[in-house]
Order: sequence, then C-alpha cells, then structure tokens
Amino acid sequence: MDLNQILESLNTSEIFVLDTSISIKDYIAIDLSKENKELQLFDVSSSKAWEIYINNYLEKSDKKVAYGGYLEHRNLYERSAYFSSQKVEEQRNIHLGLDLWCPAETEILAAFDGVVHSFKDNTNFGDYGPTIILEHTLENEKFYTLYGHLSRASLQNIEVGQSIKQEDVIAQLGDAKVNGDYAPHLHFQIIKDLQGKVGDYPGVCSAKDLKFYKQNMIDPKPILGLV
Repeated sequence: MDLNQILESLNTSEIFVLDTSISIKDYIAIDLSKENKELQLFDVSSSKAWEIYINNYLEKSDKKVAYGGYLEHRNLYERSAYFSSQKVEEQRNIHLGLDLWCPAETEILAAFDGVVHSFKDNTNFGDYGPTIILEHTLENEKFYTLYGHLSRASLQNIEVGQSIKQEDVIAQLGDAKVNGDYAPHLHFQIIKDLQGKVGDYPGVCSAKDLKFYKQNMIDPKPILGLV
C-alpha cells in the first residue's frame, strides 16, 4: 500500500491534534475562500477582526473549533508581501494545510508516533510563527506532520530527535502577537517529502505549483475524521 492507502486504513476516531476534551461534535466546517462574501464585510488584514469573525461564527453555531482550508483559494494572503508576486500565476494564495480555529493556549497533540524532525520560529509577517515538524514511519513509509502558529513557549523544551508518542502534548497555540498575526489557529499539514526543509515547509502555494504540492500533500480532514 502507498502512504495514502495506509493512512486511509487507520481508525480516524483515534487520531487527534487538539485537546481531546473537545469532542468531534464540537467541530464545524468554515469557508474562508475568496467566494465567501461575508469576508468582504470586515478588514481581512486585521487579525483582531478575524478573531471577532471566527468567535462569532463559533458562538452562533454553538461549536468550539472551526476547521477547513485544505486547497482553499484565499484572498487573505494579499496583505503580506511574503506571499505576493508581480506575476499573477506566481502569487501564493492556495492553502495547503488544514486550519483548526480555536483559542490561544489550546493544547496541540501529536497525530502519530514519531520523532521531532525540526522546529523554528518563522517570523515573516503572515508566516507560521513557531512551528514544529514531526517525522513518522508507518509500514516503512516515511512522512511528516507540520504544526504551525504555536506559542513561543512551545519551542523551549523540545529537541530534534526527541521521541514522541501519539497524543503527546507537543505545544500550545499562540496568539496574534507571535503566530504570524492571525486569529489563533493550528495549521496542520501532512507532507510526504520535506524536500530538505528544516522547521518550515510551504503552507500556501501558487496556482503554478499546485500540481506538485497536491501530490506531495495528504488531505488531513479524513485522517482526523472531519468529512
């Protein structure tokens, strides 16, 4: 079996990346694509405005976590020169991971057994902020999980090569002051080949590069039982 099939065969009811006290029933999908007209009603360059929007969405739905964003085409990244380009086809605006929007300090869990591959504070405006990458092997297939937008304290007591068990608390979510200037959320990404990257890997791509990244990523939603 290839990696996609191996992951699809797992019991998704047993895989968590957020505090397990939050029931899967308390998750709700959210659309943050450029097609969502509600996003035209507030300043999308403001992390505070985003936090208000997300919190209102959760409150109205009586839920605790809003999730979505895999391969979503977003206008949000236009606020940052880090993602922009003079050429339209090279503008990075397609999101490659799954976002889980919930309060700062929420505990982040390892999705699988593995080791710490690398970690880094990615401080570009609009970037991940503190980031941890874990390396895993299932049935001789190696792959990686990336956890972005963490608190700075999450990087203080972690070591490369450190053994990690599934559901170990590896971090806490950061706030807008440290997480790249976003409303608090976890960026979770499943990557087949890190391409030599350390503590970082693209979480947003251009239309020009989408074909490559689609084959190098795995949709996290079914892995986490979010379908």
